[in-house]
Amino acid sequence: MEPKYKRILLKLSGEALAGEKKFGLNYDIITDICKSIKKCAEAGVELGIVVGGGNFWRGRSSGGMDRTRADHMGMLATTINALAIADVLESLDMEVRVQTAITMQQVAEPYIRNKALNHMKKGRIVIFGCGTGNPFFSTDTAAALRAVEIEADIFFKATMVDGVYNKDPHKYDDAVKYDELTFSDVLNNELGVMDSTAATMCRDNDMAMFVFDLSRPDNIYDAVMGKNIGTIIKEK
Repeated sequence: MEPKYKRILLKLSGEALAGEKKFGLNYDIITDICKSIKKCAEAGVELGIVVGGGNFWRGRSSGGMDRTRADHMGMLATTINALAIADVLESLDMEVRVQTAITMQQVAEPYIRNKALNHMKKGRIVIFGCGTGNPFFSTDTAAALRAVEIEADIFFKATMVDGVYNKDPHKYDDAVKYDELTFSDVLNNELGVMDSTAATMCRDNDMAMFVFDLSRPDNIYDAVMGKNIGTIIKEK
């Protein structure tokens, strides 16, 4: 069976890497996620990954701290996660490169678009850390930006919910799941699946997005193969 997508940008939340403890790294969970990523790579899919940092640091809850400094600290948290994922993928015999939007040459390559594309064409998985490298931008926006830059077929947003709902399904039993939406729907209805900057980036650059549940890590592989396990968002 051929994968539906040849090149993807996968966004992983930091919280997903922490498991039930909600903080730090759960290597059993990370290993399961990486095994699914490996299956995608072995099927011939080129992968770029953006990872959040919420399992270590959430800048918006940092009290009176300067927002720019808080966001820089969050970027460092994403680098910890990127290195952890790289380490597990390498233990599974995958070739990986970590690129960061803030230069830290001793631990990662600087983000260079053409270099990232070259790595992916050679079958290497590229993990992008430090978000966009700028404060005031979320890692969702960074993922949308990288998806456009690497000319991904689709932007995968792996969450802890099996798609997009009209309201929080964890709070409301009557929440209704959408099978398909447009980014204009997301923005106009303030659905909260991503911030408005990320949604606008995808909408204005014709980048499709697929939202699905990461609590079953093999959903990454199933999504690559085209199974309908979440919500597709694209402009018609």
